[in-house]
Amino acid sequence: MQFFNTLTRQQEEFVPMEPGKVKLYTCGPTVHDFAHIGNFRTYVFEDLLRRYLRYRGYQVTQVMNLTDVEDKIIRKSIAAGVHFKEYTKPYIEAFFEDLKRLNIQPAEHYPRATEHVDGMVEMIRDLLQKGIAYRSEDGSIYYNITKFPSYGQLAHICVSELVSGARVAQDEYEKDSACDFALWKAWDEADGHVYWDQYEDLGKGRPGWHIECSAMSRAILGDSFDIHCGGVDNIFPHHQNEIAQSEAFSGKKFVNYWLHSEHLQVESYKMSKSKGNFITLRDLLDPQGNPSRRAYDPMVIRFSLLSASYGSRMNFKYEGLQQDEKALERIVALLRRAQEQTAGESVDDLVEKTRAEFIRHMDNNLLITEALAALFNFVTDVNKRMDAGPINGQKVVEFWNEIDEVLGLNLKEKLQTGPLDEDIEKLIEERQAARKAKNFARSDEIRNQLLAQGIVLEDTPQGVRWKRSSP
Repeated sequence: MQFFNTLTRQQEEFVPMEPGKVKLYTCGPTVHDFAHIGNFRTYVFEDLLRRYLRYRGYQVTQVMNLTDVEDKIIRKSIAAGVHFKEYTKPYIEAFFEDLKRLNIQPAEHYPRATEHVDGMVEMIRDLLQKGIAYRSEDGSIYYNITKFPSYGQLAHICVSELVSGARVAQDEYEKDSACDFALWKAWDEADGHVYWDQYEDLGKGRPGWHIECSAMSRAILGDSFDIHCGGVDNIFPHHQNEIAQSEAFSGKKFVNYWLHSEHLQVESYKMSKSKGNFITLRDLLDPQGNPSRRAYDPMVIRFSLLSASYGSRMNFKYEGLQQDEKALERIVALLRRAQEQTAGESVDDLVEKTRAEFIRHMDNNLLITEALAALFNFVTDVNKRMDAGPINGQKVVEFWNEIDEVLGLNLKEKLQTGPLDEDIEKLIEERQAARKAKNFARSDEIRNQLLAQGIVLEDTPQGVRWKRSSP
């Protein structure tokens, strides 16, 4: 298995620190708003990585942090006139609801920044003692990046050309602002009710954003771990600052493999509220107030977000969602057809060939686009074989269920399972009779009546099929 390591800009063989076990840290949400689909592109990639590592036999310990105190949260909570913990609560709940809807496996740990301030203070005190951090005129504490010789390595920037002793207090800043960053921010009036005042040597204030992840990862995974993930926008300054803080504190290499997902654009434009193309997951699941848009199955959204390799930029289009919907319907149609054939010609050769191709592509830096192409070739080949005669369809379903442990699309739930109510069966029979009598108005009326009850009908050459619609 190989991954492209952002730190070295090379594809490297993956060798975990402890055989058979993987320690994985994935940057989670800053809970000041609902997560948008660009965020979920990253979270779905991280879930795919987690699932594939498990598929390949690794025991995974994943940490996904929740940033529940930082600049935006403070500004918005003060503007709303509520305590910052009260302000973040509904967004935290919404985040976990959205993870569940997209069938993203739960991480083993979800630390919140506000629960680890003691660990942050411990690191800040150590960096002060070593002379790597210093106190500014207003009482804030900054990290002196010139004290860390390899600063800029992750982002591949030359610090000597950019630094002039400047400081930056903001949590987020641009790549051309490489300068000393805040570890501890002295309280001022703009911070309102948000501060910690029990650390007398640091003074009344709050931690900076970057020290939060260093402390949380250390508390759970230790000074060093295997893989750190996030979006490319986190490479600088956030992840670069994590390395500087953590390695200066521990004297050990912080992370062995850095994996970053590329940006997601919407209809070829950068997503922004000013352009009107800022889309949350909830906008796609329930587009209230936008009659020109329809609701999409969450598994269609998941499939769309995972179908482009994580290292490639993704251009999200509504037209693409509709194409992805048809692609999933093609797989479901195969599985329905296959499950009806319990005996016949073996498909072991197709299964083994496809499994080997899937693993080969996924081992190669999670090349999901190529892996999916192999799966759709399998769909075509199996359909051709069924056209020629009966097959052992159970093997097809079993193989798909195996692969779906990696993809997480839950398509088996869309297969016909469980008996229908007698009233529904009678309606289906009545519709068939109406179609034979060419009473298409009544046929369409019954179809819509069943759809309202969660039953979707499909007319095929083999007869009518039904499925339960997604919630």
